[in-house]
Amino acid sequence: MSHLLIVEDDDLLRDALSAQLTQAGHSVTPASDGARAQALLLSSRFDGVLLDLGLPQVSGMAVLCWLRQRLPALPVLILTARDGVEDRVQGLNAGADDYLTKPFSMAELQARLAAMLRRARLPAFGGSLELGSEGARHLRVDAKLPQAWLGDEPLELTQREWALLSLLVSHAGQVISREEVLSAWQSEPGEGAGSNALEVYIHRLRRKLADSGLNIRNVRGLGYLLESPAP
Repeated sequence: MSHLLIVEDDDLLRDALSAQLTQAGHSVTPASDGARAQALLLSSRFDGVLLDLGLPQVSGMAVLCWLRQRLPALPVLILTARDGVEDRVQGLNAGADDYLTKPFSMAELQARLAAMLRRARLPAFGGSLELGSEGARHLRVDAKLPQAWLGDEPLELTQREWALLSLLVSHAGQVISREEVLSAWQSEPGEGAGSNALEVYIHRLRRKLADSGLNIRNVRGLGYLLESPAP
């Protein structure tokens, strides 16, 4: 399930989009103007944004440019009545991932939205890494920003903890050597990048992942292995 922000000043369209996308299994938060959208983006985590350009208070284009400076990897689908080529090019150049002109069919919107969210989850697109199984809270790690979540709850991670967790999740089921971890840490700021400190960070992550069913196992003489719970 994805958490979507719908920014649309037309009450009827906003309500229809909210109802349809909720029925499709998404969690939806509506906003009727650009200022409200900015406030929500600062206070909540979203997996995608449906953004109208013709908004009161703060224009949709201004929101898009503002958003791209703060959340460069967040997927954005523009919804607008502006169907000129120049408008589409301007929106895409400003950082939109896709563009849909009004009126549109709900089937096409859902297809485009699903494709956009699917692309965003790929590490190559700077999305997120997910791990878990039925009956356990899924772990999701942002591949670009130092953020991670267990289910819908954010994890409090330091920069080094996030770097270590990202490495383990991206190689889940494979042994990661101490040397590989320390090498990945070389570009991270802060102290405590030595081999002894690594055990401290592993211990911290084990505690923070306690509710996920995941296990970080020491493989003697080789390194660390992130194990998923049995399905």
